[in-house]
Amino acid sequence: MLRAHAKIARAQRLVKMLEDDGPLLALRVAELTPENQRAAKEFAAKLTACARAELEKLIDEASVWNGDDFTAEPAD
Repeated sequence: MLRAHAKIARAQRLVKMLEDDGPLLALRVAELTPENQRAAKEFAAKLTACARAELEKLIDEASVWNGDDFTAEPAD
């Protein structure tokens, strides 16, 4: 299982990639019918929103886990 910071970094990269892809998406769907263009753009927006929500969840979990970690460490 990935560590929390690795999951956060991966989610951040995904969100950035999806956000940066917006202008290119318009070019890729330009030849589609207006309904299919709308559907593709709505799907991309939902995917981006889900990725942002997952990133926020991971950040919240990491901050709660780090702040409330009272697990005793073994003595050397």
